[in-house]
Amino acid sequence: MASTPTQDDRSLLTVVARMTAKPGKEDELRKGLEALIPTTLAEDGCVNYDLHVAEDDPATYFFYENWTSGEKLDAHLAAPHLVDFAGKLDDLLVGGSEGLVIQRLKRIA
Repeated sequence: MASTPTQDDRSLLTVVARMTAKPGKEDELRKGLEALIPTTLAEDGCVNYDLHVAEDDPATYFFYENWTSGEKLDAHLAAPHLVDFAGKLDDLLVGGSEGLVIQRLKRIA
Protein backbone atom coordinates (compact mmCIF):
# COMPACT_ATOMS: atom_id res chain seq x y z
CA MET A 1 0.00 0.00 0.00
CA ALA A 2 1.28 3.45 -0.90
CA SER A 3 1.96 5.83 1.95
CA THR A 4 0.29 9.22 2.21
CA PRO A 5 1.62 12.20 4.17
CA THR A 6 -1.09 11.86 6.83
CA GLN A 7 -0.43 8.16 7.30
CA ASP A 8 2.83 9.02 9.02
CA ASP A 9 1.67 12.28 10.63
CA ARG A 10 -2.00 12.63 11.54
CA SER A 11 -1.41 16.15 12.86
CA LEU A 12 -0.99 17.55 9.34
CA LEU A 13 -3.59 19.93 7.97
CA THR A 14 -4.96 18.62 4.67
CA VAL A 15 -6.40 21.06 2.17
CA VAL A 16 -8.50 20.41 -0.90
CA ALA A 17 -8.98 23.44 -3.13
CA ARG A 18 -11.47 23.22 -6.02
CA MET A 19 -11.98 25.59 -8.95
CA THR A 20 -13.54 25.48 -12.40
CA ALA A 21 -12.23 27.52 -15.33
CA LYS A 22 -14.52 29.71 -17.37
CA PRO A 23 -15.09 28.35 -20.88
CA GLY A 24 -12.01 29.07 -22.97
CA LYS A 25 -9.85 29.75 -19.89
CA GLU A 26 -8.93 26.13 -19.11
CA ASP A 27 -5.36 26.26 -20.42
CA GLU A 28 -4.67 29.67 -18.91
CA LEU A 29 -5.89 28.47 -15.51
CA ARG A 30 -3.86 25.27 -15.72
CA LYS A 31 -0.67 27.15 -16.61
CA GLY A 32 -1.25 29.59 -13.77
CA LEU A 33 -1.81 26.78 -11.28
CA GLU A 34 1.24 24.86 -12.47
CA ALA A 35 3.35 28.00 -12.06
CA LEU A 36 2.41 28.15 -8.35
CA ILE A 37 3.82 24.72 -7.59
CA PRO A 38 7.63 25.23 -7.38
CA THR A 39 7.39 28.32 -5.17
CA THR A 40 4.76 26.76 -2.93
CA LEU A 41 6.73 23.54 -2.47
CA ALA A 42 9.64 25.64 -1.19
CA GLU A 43 7.48 27.35 1.45
CA ASP A 44 7.98 26.58 5.11
CA GLY A 45 5.37 24.07 6.23
CA CYS A 46 4.38 22.71 2.82
CA VAL A 47 4.49 18.90 2.78
CA ASN A 48 2.91 18.38 -0.64
CA TYR A 49 1.04 20.48 -3.20
CA ASP A 50 -0.47 18.20 -5.82
CA LEU A 51 -2.50 19.50 -8.76
CA HIS A 52 -5.29 17.32 -10.17
CA VAL A 53 -7.86 17.69 -12.93
CA ALA A 54 -11.31 16.07 -12.79
CA GLU A 55 -11.59 13.04 -15.06
CA ASP A 56 -15.12 13.99 -16.05
CA ASP A 57 -14.55 17.75 -16.40
CA PRO A 58 -11.25 19.02 -17.82
CA ALA A 59 -12.11 22.54 -16.68
CA THR A 60 -12.19 21.58 -12.98
CA TYR A 61 -8.95 21.54 -11.01
CA PHE A 62 -8.10 20.52 -7.48
CA PHE A 63 -5.10 21.01 -5.27
CA TYR A 64 -4.50 18.30 -2.68
CA GLU A 65 -2.16 19.79 -0.09
CA ASN A 66 -0.75 18.99 3.33
CA TRP A 67 0.66 21.61 5.70
CA THR A 68 2.37 21.34 9.06
CA SER A 69 -0.06 23.86 10.60
CA GLY A 70 -2.90 26.24 9.90
CA GLU A 71 -0.52 29.13 10.48
CA LYS A 72 1.79 27.87 7.71
CA LEU A 73 -1.20 27.57 5.37
CA ASP A 74 -2.30 31.10 6.28
CA ALA A 75 1.21 32.35 5.45
CA HIS A 76 0.95 30.57 2.09
CA LEU A 77 -2.40 32.20 1.37
CA ALA A 78 -0.82 35.61 2.09
CA ALA A 79 2.36 34.93 0.05
CA PRO A 80 2.96 37.38 -2.83
CA HIS A 81 2.82 34.74 -5.57
CA LEU A 82 -0.55 33.51 -4.35
CA VAL A 83 -2.00 36.98 -3.75
CA ASP A 84 -0.96 37.93 -7.29
CA PHE A 85 -2.60 34.83 -8.74
CA ALA A 86 -5.77 35.37 -6.67
CA GLY A 87 -6.10 38.76 -8.35
CA LYS A 88 -6.65 36.96 -11.67
CA LEU A 89 -9.41 34.63 -10.45
CA ASP A 90 -12.32 36.86 -11.43
CA ASP A 91 -11.19 36.52 -15.04
CA LEU A 92 -10.38 32.80 -14.88
CA LEU A 93 -12.98 31.05 -12.74
CA VAL A 94 -16.65 30.30 -12.99
CA GLY A 95 -18.02 32.41 -10.14
CA GLY A 96 -14.89 34.57 -10.06
CA SER A 97 -12.88 34.49 -6.86
CA GLU A 98 -15.95 33.03 -5.11
CA GLY A 99 -15.51 30.01 -7.38
CA LEU A 100 -12.42 28.94 -5.43
CA VAL A 101 -13.51 26.57 -2.66
CA ILE A 102 -10.88 25.77 -0.05
CA GLN A 103 -11.63 23.00 2.44
CA ARG A 104 -9.39 22.40 5.47
CA LEU A 105 -9.43 18.81 6.70
CA LYS A 106 -8.02 16.75 9.58
CA ARG A 107 -7.54 13.02 9.08
CA ILE A 108 -9.46 10.94 11.63
CA ALA A 109 -9.03 7.41 10.28
